[in-house]
Amino acid sequence: MAEFDVDLFVIGGGSGGVRAARIAANYGAKVMVAEEYRMGGTCVIRGCVPKKLFVIGSHVHQEIEDAAGFGWSIGQVSFDWATLVANKDKEIARLEGAYTSNVEKSGARIVKTRAVLEDAHTVRLATGEKVTAKYILIATGGAPNHGPAVPGIEHVISSNEAFHLKELPKRIVIQGGGYIALEFAGIFAGFGSDVTVVYRGDNILRGFDEDVRKHVRAEMEKRGITIITGCTVAKIDKHGRDFTTHLSSGSSIASDQVMFAIGRHPNVRGLGLEAAGVAINPANGGIQVDGWSKTSVDNIYAVGDVTHRTNLTPVAIREGHAFADTVFGKRPVQVDHATIPTAVFSQPEVGTVGLTEEEARAQYSHVDIYKTDFRPIKATMSGRDTRVLMKLVVDGSSDRVLGCHIVGDAAAEITQAVAIAVKMKATKADFDATVALHPTASEELVTMRTPTARHVRQAAE
Repeated sequence: MAEFDVDLFVIGGGSGGVRAARIAANYGAKVMVAEEYRMGGTCVIRGCVPKKLFVIGSHVHQEIEDAAGFGWSIGQVSFDWATLVANKDKEIARLEGAYTSNVEKSGARIVKTRAVLEDAHTVRLATGEKVTAKYILIATGGAPNHGPAVPGIEHVISSNEAFHLKELPKRIVIQGGGYIALEFAGIFAGFGSDVTVVYRGDNILRGFDEDVRKHVRAEMEKRGITIITGCTVAKIDKHGRDFTTHLSSGSSIASDQVMFAIGRHPNVRGLGLEAAGVAINPANGGIQVDGWSKTSVDNIYAVGDVTHRTNLTPVAIREGHAFADTVFGKRPVQVDHATIPTAVFSQPEVGTVGLTEEEARAQYSHVDIYKTDFRPIKATMSGRDTRVLMKLVVDGSSDRVLGCHIVGDAAAEITQAVAIAVKMKATKADFDATVALHPTASEELVTMRTPTARHVRQAAE
């Protein structure tokens, strides 16, 4: 008789858990996956995928406006929010089915219920069933965080609810200055809503390169989005179907919806972590793990947003795959969390990889900056007032490209390719030796010859 019911029990059917389950099963492990909501997790069900579909849809209005400059005369158009939501729901259901099918095809078993740790090797299902496992993987992801409670917090929606609104709000207030807040600001504005963004910091996109932050804000404001920084939402009053949002500055804003996008917290509550002896990282509130994604308990691992390391779907997938390779494939693999490309599907779009100028100057004695901002070719005919930003951060001593930052159309697509070069430690000379692809915006990355700034850190005496 087997010592355990299964070789691997995965808690969470999102991208990280699903990848780990499939790879482990392919190695011959007996695997069970518990998912209490829907297979696919944050990214597929209520994150990256539906958001990108909404972003694409919201671009259409701008395309129609730009068409006149190219000779198109487009008559009366209309937009139906309910159709968008219904079609999005169909696509998400299709993807959910694909996730489920792929797990089952690998030989792993899915149980649609909540699972809680009873000890280091035992999981109790909400059905009452107990399952013993040689290894347990926690991949429960994260959830929106509303922050400190303010009067009227019950009226606030998060990104979760934004995907299922019955109608498009004419006016919406969004608190937050990170990527989720800005992406939804662009989405709602693109569909015609009057959007106000409220953020406590001095500027949006904290942690991004300063030039990126300034450029994105300027471009968003050109598109009619109001951005109020240096204050927070203090109270929300409801009057029938309308809301009044009172700010810490003393002013107030009327709207049809109020959304908070001020961060996300790891889903660690009620999992039985204490019973199993799994430690929480005091620095970030996520499950504490080492470089192998192992928790404080030898046979329990955690991947993805629940660890609160780098909260990106492809990172969770890499971590899940590396875990399965290491534990079940006997091929030790560690995930390199350095130089991970990221995108913000704001409008305009942001793509970035590597160090910001500020980070580079803190780590390297000589830093060269190559930067340009220009009017894209499309705008010369459409007449739209918009500019693209491209920036390279270079180690002035070794000539290695340390970071690349792009704001403009297809920024994410360009950055994915550039990330390969940055990961390979390409030099500025390598970029310069690459023939430009003309006419494109991205050719600027290989034609910037003269530094716009050179920084030399003075040695301490």
